[in-house]
Amino acid sequence: MRRAILHVDMDAFYASVEQRDDPSLRGRPVAVGGTGRRAIVCAASYEARKFGVRSAIPMSRARALCKELVVIPPDFKRYGEASDHVFGIFRSYTPEVEGLSLDEAFLDVTHSLELFGTPRAIGEAIQQRVRDEIALSCAVGIAEVKFAAKIASDVKKPGGLTEVPEGGVQAFLAPMPIGRLWGVGPKTAEQLTRMRLLTIGDVARTDRARLEHELGQTGAWLHDLAHGIDDRPVVADREAKSIGAEETFEDDLVELEDLLPCIHEQSLRVAARMRGAGLRARTATLKIKYADFQLATRQTSLDEPTDDGAALYRTVAAMLPELARGRPIRLTGVSATGFDAPPAQRSLFDQERRREDEKRTRLNRSIDLIHARFGDSAVLPADLLQRKKR
Repeated sequence: MRRAILHVDMDAFYASVEQRDDPSLRGRPVAVGGTGRRAIVCAASYEARKFGVRSAIPMSRARALCKELVVIPPDFKRYGEASDHVFGIFRSYTPEVEGLSLDEAFLDVTHSLELFGTPRAIGEAIQQRVRDEIALSCAVGIAEVKFAAKIASDVKKPGGLTEVPEGGVQAFLAPMPIGRLWGVGPKTAEQLTRMRLLTIGDVARTDRARLEHELGQTGAWLHDLAHGIDDRPVVADREAKSIGAEETFEDDLVELEDLLPCIHEQSLRVAARMRGAGLRARTATLKIKYADFQLATRQTSLDEPTDDGAALYRTVAAMLPELARGRPIRLTGVSATGFDAPPAQRSLFDQERRREDEKRTRLNRSIDLIHARFGDSAVLPADLLQRKKR
């Protein structure tokens, strides 16, 4: 079976989070980093990049390149929260997710195609959900091998999607400069240039023995890459310890009737991510942040492991009145922990519960398919539909 690998790369991630959260920064050149004498740029907005501002350059140089540069100190807690949400979206399509950093990952969706459609459809769905759920954008590259997928994601940044046709990896790579090859630093680039090899296609057309003679094992590695040979698998991250969803409200909420749809929606999102990862949770947690920024949480064990959003919602909804207590609330969050794989078939002595479980499983599977094809708003419970209208 042909592998289908996505490389998803968030666009100017840290700077984009800052611009999202502070409207006054939108459209302005922004650099995230320190202000000290030795500070460097952690991330730069696309407006700043037009002036030559890039990550890893000294902040003093960035300020010299762009006199109107706005420098923002990094807030890794917020970036981590956004990253968790993004990776939750990834894992709702495949458990085979290899994170490279907070803002990029490889996804092997080979075994997800029957459920979610073509690789392009999955890539487009991920981009749409990232826009809709966290108001950020990402670029997606699709190929049979990791190396080509990573290059493809950079072709149409920001926000683009590039798919390398089946069997077309070598042709896609051929016109690229040699600096695109993994393992080619300044020294190796100088050696290749002396050999009059300026593109990946040049490397592919060069005799393998000559490359090995000049560069040793690196030569053989580069020869394989230039031919689109890259058998490395997507190495999934270690098992998740928790899966959660939360929301900060534009206006503080007080009434239970306003808060319940929020935790309902969060419960459904968490459950969908669990199903995507093939997990069921034994513990549910409700998190509240009050208007004065005080935090409160309550946790309870479920009667049995579940990946059903309705069951998760019932559990956290029962904890809400104790936490709300009529105080203005600015954030709610729902999370699940204590994961098990889906259970084996129930005992024949528990026929009624087994039938109910099977019915919920079929319903959830159908909803997941509809959401994957038509978006998360295609099917909603009545309370969430009313909230969306408001």
